[in-house]
Amino acid sequence: QVTLVDSGGGLVQPGGSLNLSCAASGLKYNNYDMGWWRQTPGEEREFVAAIGQDDDWISYADPVKGRFTLERDNMKNTVSLQMNNLRPADTAVYYCSGDRRGPADNWAAWRSWGQGTPVTVYS
Repeated sequence: QVTLVDSGGGLVQPGGSLNLSCAASGLKYNNYDMGWWRQTPGEEREFVAAIGQDDDWISYADPVKGRFTLERDNMKNTVSLQMNNLRPADTAVYYCSGDRRGPADNWAAWRSWGQGTPVTVYS
């Protein structure tokens, strides 16, 4: 199983940018698809983006298309989420996910999770 550590969250004004990072450790990291999710209090965890183990596919949720960019570096065992033009609706705790066993947009398909990093977009 892969162990994930999220970082990079913070406070930002609308229109600003943040770069989230997920550091992975464990066996055969580059054999795993990786993803990002977000969650606000009282709501279900929401799919944000996912990337294939060989960079062979990337999927984004509609609300973030054109604003967020997901990349992985298999040499450094990291995956990053560049978030631009942030909006108040992007405020959430963001979680890195790994080791997908089903549909990428189904949270139950992912076996490994980071601890979460909070993002707050405020006016």
